[in-house]
Amino acid sequence: MTLEDFIRSSGTDKRTERVTRALEELLVSAQQQDSLTVGVYESAKLMNVDPDSVVLCVLATDQEDEDDVALQIHFTLLQAFCCDSDINILRVCGLRRLEQLLDPQGPSGATGAEPRDLHCILVTSPPVPPPQSAALRDVSSFCQESRFQNQWVPCVELRGR
Repeated sequence: MTLEDFIRSSGTDKRTERVTRALEELLVSAQQQDSLTVGVYESAKLMNVDPDSVVLCVLATDQEDEDDVALQIHFTLLQAFCCDSDINILRVCGLRRLEQLLDPQGPSGATGAEPRDLHCILVTSPPVPPPQSAALRDVSSFCQESRFQNQWVPCVELRGR
């Protein structure tokens, strides 16, 4: 490994870490503002009705989901729709971390309740748009830079804390 490779990889690691923190902040903030749509089917319905309100599509999987053919087909269709509608897409590994962020007391805070489908999460614009958040700018910028490098669906890993 050359010095340039080392500098480039450490810069990329820092950038990915910053984007991961920004994504976590964005998701929590969007949930508090009721600007989050959770679930593959719910997301597909919203994109069919109001795609202009969607600012980010997060597709989350873990290693055990890689062989789920139905889920991969849904992801392919959602990605195609997002590309056609110019919606930023981000693949995420780390469903447990998403669960910690979005369901801190477990599913709906009740025991025995059905867990939410966190495989697809849409961040939408609130009805009265606040100034664009720094977290959304960081994530959007990362998605744009990835597209310029021909990586149409960038991927980040969320790690549990």
